[in-house]
Amino acid sequence: MAGAIIVALSALSAGIAIAAGEGDEKPLTGSTLEKARAAALEHTGGGTVTETETGDDGAAYGVEIRLADGSHVEVHLDENFNVIGQEADDDGANEQEKSNDD
Repeated sequence: MAGAIIVALSALSAGIAIAAGEGDEKPLTGSTLEKARAAALEHTGGGTVTETETGDDGAAYGVEIRLADGSHVEVHLDENFNVIGQEADDDGANEQEKSNDD
């Protein structure tokens, strides 16, 4: 019985470690945040930045924006802050950066 509990706890710990490793994106800060924010807002024609992150979906930076109609998009930027793509973001904003209004 104790062996089964140890195996179950080990599997749970491994699952948590794997899940933590998948989310290597970190919020942008400083001048990187400002440059990414400006590029993304220019691309969308305005809105409210609700989240930023590094290394998202093959892009150097990701910027989530709530548009005037209430929809959310994620703008993907390369390392030079050029827009390389955009997609609808139906999971909404992360609570971390709701104060980054334009």
